This record gives sequence, structure tokens and C-alpha cells, in this order.
Amino acid sequence: MTSKQKDRATHSLVAGTIAGAVEGAITYPTELVKTKMQLQGSQQYIAQGGHTYKGPIDCASTTFKTQGVGGLYRGLTPMLLGNAAKAGVRFLTYDSVKEKLRDVDGKLSMPRMMLAGLCAGVIEGATVVAPSETIKTRLIHDQCMPQPKYRGMVDCVQTAIRSEGISGIYRGVVPVMARQGANSCVRFAAYDTLKQLLVTHTTTDAKNIPFAYSFGLGMAAGTITVYATMPFDVVKTRMQSPSAKLEYKNSLQCVWRVASDEGPAALWKGATPRLSRLMFSGAIVFAVYEEVMKLMR
Repeated sequence: MTSKQKDRATHSLVAGTIAGAVEGAITYPTELVKTKMQLQGSQQYIAQGGHTYKGPIDCASTTFKTQGVGGLYRGLTPMLLGNAAKAGVRFLTYDSVKEKLRDVDGKLSMPRMMLAGLCAGVIEGATVVAPSETIKTRLIHDQCMPQPKYRGMVDCVQTAIRSEGISGIYRGVVPVMARQGANSCVRFAAYDTLKQLLVTHTTTDAKNIPFAYSFGLGMAAGTITVYATMPFDVVKTRMQSPSAKLEYKNSLQCVWRVASDEGPAALWKGATPRLSRLMFSGAIVFAVYEEVMKLMR
């Protein structure tokens, strides 16, 4: 790897990490509401006395009324650390793979963009997202129970490892990799395609896109990603719940059970709060990433 390539890789990692941290801190309450909406409905959740919400607004308002502002940020620490790390890994992998997939003219086709995004998502899912999301999901699930048992993130991690081994914090790694792969595949391809159209049809410089433009492109890419990948997200959440071992044999059975027991529409449960999160998370991540990259060039 040349000095220039090393600098580019470092810039991608730093810019992605900063973008991920900023985005995670701003949009976390919508992630919490989405996760709560996805957890309810499973038989074990109901049997354990989990609270049932009428919808996303009821979920957010009830959480705020009963637990205050802090309740809307339950599970933030693992999510924030994971978000910063996964965004750094995601952008580093995507930019690195993308450069290797360019043709002799330096161009990148849509299928190659999607392949680069898929690689980025799978790697971030396996290395960072699986453990951080498992802990986040357990903390949120615990919050919904009549008698919460975790004192915080550290206690949750220790309890999971003590009772299930290290695999306890890697619960649902396959659906996590599938979701992250699909997310990055769609989101990066959508963003870069829209970015190319913008550069082609305007006088905008690809390396100096105004903040408002990158924010808008990221918002559009996030919206497309939500509806294209929602079933992966629902299955991931169900497989990471503490009761998953008792209810599902594997991810495919989880898909079947959710669709057959609750209807196919349940595979898009939590789409509204996820849309509000990914629409703005896409906007924030790409806009902050582009701005940080400008500063480091």
C-alpha cells in the first residue's frame, strides 16, 4: 500500500468514526422506539409481561413519562461505541474495496458499488455490530419488563457471558451480517449513484459537495434503505432478544414464525421510527463524513 493509499484509508476511518458517533448520539431515541416496537409481539415477550405499546408515539411518550429523558437513552453507550466503530469500519472497507473494483477508466458500475457496500456491511456486522446490538437489544428488552434485572451495560455484558459464554454477546450474528450487508449494499449504491447524477448534471465538484447537498443525498439514500431492508432488521432484533433461544431455531424459522403468527406486515414492524432514524442518520453520516474528509484533504 502506497503512502497516498494509507492516508486515504486513515482519512476514511477517522471521518467514518466521527460521523458514526455524531449520528448515533443524535438519533438514538428513534432506535430505542424502533427496537421496542419490534420486540413486542413475540410469545416469550408477552409471557414475561413485557409492556405493549399502541404505536411509536405511544412508545416514546410512555417511556418519557415513566422513565424520564434518561429512559429514551437506555442502551446508548453500547450503541454509541458500536456506531462510531462500525461507521469507521464501514467507510474504510467501502472506500478500499471500491477503489479496487474501479475499471481501467476509473469508473464504478452500480453492481460493483453494491458489491463494495455488501462487503463493508458484512465486515462491520461480524466485527462490531453483532456484540454492540446484542447488548443494546437486551438493555431495551429489560427496560420493557415489569422487573428489570440489569444495572447497566457492564452488568448486562457480564451476565450474558457468565450465563451463555462469549457467544452470548454474538447472538444473531448471521442476521446481523445479513442486515448490515443489505443496508450498506443499498445505502452506498443509492448515495453514490445520486452523487454521480448530481455531479454529472451540475457544476458540483465530487470532492467538495456542499453540506446541504450531501445531507439531502444521504436522506434519500436512507429512505430507500429502510423499505428495502426492513425484514432483515426485524429478524435481527428478534434473534438478539433474550428469549430467542426458546422461540426460534434459526433465522429462517424466525422469518416464517413472524410472518405466519403475526402476518407478513410484521416484517416491516418498526418501519416508521426506523425511517425517521435512517433518513436522518443517512443524512448526518454522509454529510459529516464529507465535511471531515474536506478538512483532512
